[in-house]
Amino acid sequence: MTTLFTPLVLYGEQSVTVTIGSKKFTESVILGEIVSHLAEDRALKPIHRRELGGTRVLWSALLKGEIDMYPEYTGTISREIFAGLGIESEEEIRRALSEKGIRMTGPLGFNNTYVIGMRPEVAKKLGIRRISDLQNHPELSLGFGNEFMARGDGWPSLKERYSLPQKNVRGMDHDLAYRGLQSGDIDVMDLYATDAEIQYYKLQTLTDDLRHFPEYKALILYRDDLEARAPGIVSALSQLNGLISEPEMITMNARAKLDKIPEARIAADFLSARLSIDTEVSGEKISSRFWQHTYEHLFMVGISLIAAISVSIPLGIIAAKKAKLGQFILSCVGIIQTIPSLALLVFMIPLLGIGGPPAIAALFLYSLLPIVRNTYTGIHDIPLHIRESSEAIGLSAGARLRIVEVPMASRSILAGIKTSAVINVGTATLGALIGAGGYGQPILTGIRLDDVGLILQGALPAAILALLVQGAFELAERLLVPKGLRLKSMA
Repeated sequence: MTTLFTPLVLYGEQSVTVTIGSKKFTESVILGEIVSHLAEDRALKPIHRRELGGTRVLWSALLKGEIDMYPEYTGTISREIFAGLGIESEEEIRRALSEKGIRMTGPLGFNNTYVIGMRPEVAKKLGIRRISDLQNHPELSLGFGNEFMARGDGWPSLKERYSLPQKNVRGMDHDLAYRGLQSGDIDVMDLYATDAEIQYYKLQTLTDDLRHFPEYKALILYRDDLEARAPGIVSALSQLNGLISEPEMITMNARAKLDKIPEARIAADFLSARLSIDTEVSGEKISSRFWQHTYEHLFMVGISLIAAISVSIPLGIIAAKKAKLGQFILSCVGIIQTIPSLALLVFMIPLLGIGGPPAIAALFLYSLLPIVRNTYTGIHDIPLHIRESSEAIGLSAGARLRIVEVPMASRSILAGIKTSAVINVGTATLGALIGAGGYGQPILTGIRLDDVGLILQGALPAAILALLVQGAFELAERLLVPKGLRLKSMA
């Protein structure tokens, strides 16, 4: 979404770029857009890195300076970021943040605490009104957001606090959990107090009778160097203190989730009504988004595949020539392949940050096994009499490899490269979770907004690209594999 403004030049900050992050849920994206509008109003150049995943991804990016600010909540700071340190009050939070070079605004005005919800007909039938009432119904199926399943204030501590006996507990995307609740696949889920779906689906929220969940007052975290680098945005953020009420936030969430209004438009309307900051929002064309996502996707796949080819073919040759070392090489690339792709992406963040580099590194590692394995197999399976013949005519080891072995293994090598390329096209969609863009971006946004059209804008091009890649390698096989080997294979 492209936002155009008539900039107000203040503080001599025209050339300063500020990077705003937001989590993978609608409210965070809206708040990120509000901050982006404020930054542009102060003649800054905002970059909004939307839907960057969960708390740990955003917090790590903030500490490393990859983003300058992002919306957060007091309860998350005390129970997740500073878990176990007994930091509860706003003053304690402010001091702890300051020690890490981070500042915070005052609360924005609403409390978006966790609540536990059920369909009202199920709750009424079972006589459940409080979270503690769940103790009497171990048969219930619980579905929680993936982050909630591991947070310090999430399911593990909730289960302990209330002595909950349920065993059928699964983690899932928060937005998809609503579908599971409506279809009856799950009976209980975690909700955000300002979720528009609570009213839309007429869900019953259970009383937190043991006061497990703290207050989750929304605020903005920002790096302390902004006070010197871009003081205008720091003063602009102070205008948001106490400005957003809970009903207003619910309304904004509903406009995005239920009415399908772009977050940039919602943020502009809010600032116009509450701060008389008028902004002009221009919607980005679908074609522009498509070509941008295509470029990002091809860049990730292309760079990672080229790097993998340059490393994997030599490794495969070494594995075929050196038996003991070969088993070690094959074992290592095999182990890498067993690591879940999302986990591998997260592992890359501390080393390479967010965005394209960690996604490319993860895709590179995933590309190794098919190419190494097929290179090894292709060379290892060359008939013995051909090897002996090439030695008998006096070819050196390098010449044998170049003239005989690699050409004969070329069909197998190309098959491995093709497999890696197709896998990369699909796996690259996960790069959007860490800000790498690509076709995964509309898929993530579509899931968040329950918009099938957006999902298809990412899923269909990814599928078509995979088919095109496969076709391209089949054409390359006709050009690169010696004709005699191709005829033999067809026989």
